[in-house]
Amino acid sequence: MLELSALGLLQREPLHGYRLKQKLELFMGSCMSVNYGAIYPLLKRLEQRGQIQVLMEEAGKTGSSRKIYCITDSGRDRWRQKMLDQPHESWIKSRSRFMVKYFFFGDLEPQMRVQLLKARLQVCHHRRDDLNHQQIEQLLSDFYQASILERTQTLLESEIQWLYQSLECLTSSTQTLQERNHLTSQ
Repeated sequence: MLELSALGLLQREPLHGYRLKQKLELFMGSCMSVNYGAIYPLLKRLEQRGQIQVLMEEAGKTGSSRKIYCITDSGRDRWRQKMLDQPHESWIKSRSRFMVKYFFFGDLEPQMRVQLLKARLQVCHHRRDDLNHQQIEQLLSDFYQASILERTQTLLESEIQWLYQSLECLTSSTQTLQERNHLTSQ
């Protein structure tokens, strides 16, 4: 997720490592943990793979220089690939990954957004089915376990509703845009 996020932010503007970490913490802090020990090795790997490049070096306040990185075409391709990846992973990790992807929805074409929303809905429906088929009778005998199960189901239903609303909003705005384009082409 860190690679996806870093490439996504660098796609929007050139950044140096410290500023990239700040932006990751600000925008992605609720989805993933970010530490300096991971940022600089990631930037080095991305640069070695040709997915980012040093745009310029500027003098830092302490005398050492800072590298300003920008994304390359190869990096944009990698970002797009990571956006469309649907790895098999834990429920918690898949939720966090989707939230990171949703943050970058504005950088995708509408049909890709629809594809990602539908994939997430499928995962959520599968999760709901799993929760409904588990041995919940055992959990209901303990107030705290039953409370957690109820909370989990409520959050899941809320996410499903939000995804359907996002999908509806996206499809209606896409239809309106297509209608507008059709009228102007006549």
